[in-house]
Amino acid sequence: MSIGWLMLLTIALPALAAPVIWHLSAWPRLRDGLTVGVALALFGLVLNLLPPVAAGQRPTQPLVQMLPGLELGLAAEPLGLVFALIASGLWLATAVYAIGYLRAYGDAQQSRFHACFALALACTMGIALAGDLLTLLVFYEALTLATYPLVTHSGTAEARRAGRVYLGLLLGTSLGLLVLAVALTYVLAGRLDFQPGGILAERVSGWLLPVLLALYVFGIGKAALMPFHRWLPAAMVAPAPVSALLHAVAVVKAGVFAILKIVIYVFGFELVAGSAAGTALAYVAAVTILLASLVALAKDNLKARLAYSTVSQLAYVVLGAMLANAAGIAGGALQIAMHAFGKITLFFCAGAILVASHESEISRMRGLGRRMPVTFAAFFIGSLGIIGLPPAGGVWSKWQLIEAACAAGQGPLVLVLLLSSVLSAAYLLPVAVRAFQPVAGTSGAGAWQVQEAPMLCLVPLCLTAFGTLALFVLADPLYRFLLPLLAVTP
Repeated sequence: MSIGWLMLLTIALPALAAPVIWHLSAWPRLRDGLTVGVALALFGLVLNLLPPVAAGQRPTQPLVQMLPGLELGLAAEPLGLVFALIASGLWLATAVYAIGYLRAYGDAQQSRFHACFALALACTMGIALAGDLLTLLVFYEALTLATYPLVTHSGTAEARRAGRVYLGLLLGTSLGLLVLAVALTYVLAGRLDFQPGGILAERVSGWLLPVLLALYVFGIGKAALMPFHRWLPAAMVAPAPVSALLHAVAVVKAGVFAILKIVIYVFGFELVAGSAAGTALAYVAAVTILLASLVALAKDNLKARLAYSTVSQLAYVVLGAMLANAAGIAGGALQIAMHAFGKITLFFCAGAILVASHESEISRMRGLGRRMPVTFAAFFIGSLGIIGLPPAGGVWSKWQLIEAACAAGQGPLVLVLLLSSVLSAAYLLPVAVRAFQPVAGTSGAGAWQVQEAPMLCLVPLCLTAFGTLALFVLADPLYRFLLPLLAVTP
């Protein structure tokens, strides 16, 4: 099979599986087996794309020619494959986790849930392998629509309200800003394909650069940069596996991935690096990092705290993209991977705690770790990844971003990054510490007779926690795979 057809299959497989999964309600074991099987097959397909790209090939697969310089097509390059590998690998873990979680709750709409999940991953693969801006835009919009039923899955008034916020902000920013940015790019460059060095190099200057860059950064609402972030905390009414999808596997990662890819292949580093527009947007990201961290610190609901943590942590990628030097691009790309494993572990743990104890408020979790030691040990490991402390892999992405800020002569951004890690420790570590403290009057045994969550919930969170630690030693191979992106940086 050619590489081009292999790329097509990574999108077609989950898309074609979705309606089959939906219609297997009467055979739940077959439906669950197919869901896991498709996730495993997708991961295998992405793995098969790695060797040729690592060897320097950049395979493409045209889809539809619209106009001269305007077509839908796929392409495999290092950054996109890293994103595809993360999304497909973590979908496998999330699929298993979702089966255990939904079974524990006796959810009546499990088939619809898994089908929409498969559609979301098909869209995510399209974003990861997009060979041009138009293809990226099409799959970006499709991902919003595919995930809407997941956000509103419970069907409550609160869920429907969250769904309206979700659609309103994501479609509003993309249709109002992102589509305009893409149209302006086509007018200026006469093409929309992704090219090293940027298709806008020497084609945009003066007031057009800050306008166009801002349209992209704020038009990609999935990046959850303030003030277009409210959809993300609102979507926390969804089940824990959906939260994991939003925060670690697909949606916000698709947003920051798109920004990083547009800086690399549309603007080019020379346009953005050191420009007033890039610097200003880097400081917008810095403000998002700090404000979201402070809001997270004030939240007692665990999922709400984790949601604002995501708003903060994903702004790191935007900051790295706006610095547009080698360390910034490397730090942003590594942050996508490091944050994915750390944050999905935390959301898996939050869901496991809810399933086992029906508790979601941090202030009520004292002593719970003594009944759920595996879950809270995994939460502690995931926290290290988000904070950026060894032996978790998150330390390396933050190291690169600090190096990028230093190289750009932006001392205040270095302080922001350091302060953010301190704030992350302040809102994450007390969760695990409180959980292992004894409850008054129980002689340290804990007050609740609560056991660990079902095994199908427990195993995935242990695996992702292990992945958070493994990335501490696997950062170098990942960095070397991304080196072609950095060769043309200033």
